[in-house]
Amino acid sequence: MTTPNNRSIPDLVGDAFTQFAKLVSNEFDLARAEISEKFGQIGRAAAMIGAGAVILIPGLILLLMAAVAALVEHGFSQSVAYLIVGACTTGLAAALIAFGANRLSPETLKPEMTIEQLQRDKEAAGEMIR
Repeated sequence: MTTPNNRSIPDLVGDAFTQFAKLVSNEFDLARAEISEKFGQIGRAAAMIGAGAVILIPGLILLLMAAVAALVEHGFSQSVAYLIVGACTTGLAAALIAFGANRLSPETLKPEMTIEQLQRDKEAAGEMIR
């Protein structure tokens, strides 16, 4: 039996491979957890987009009717009033969709912690080889 200070090279190499295997396993666990978190983020963003669309529809109908009526009262023809209100509504909807889509961008969904840890592991493995 060897003492901790006089370990053979095969023992040291075997321990290094064991530690490396544990490290790789831990990295996969971290990646799995982070990807799961990112899928949750996607779900929450999609729910916000959907909720915004559902709530927006009845509210917009009432607001649009009131806006058209106000424009008609101020001298616009009914068709021009509908055109103005429709254009403004389309702009608002586009802004809401853009906000939700921005939360789904690849940059916000990138598994940053996993990438950083893999970089550190790569550097540590390089140091072990030297």
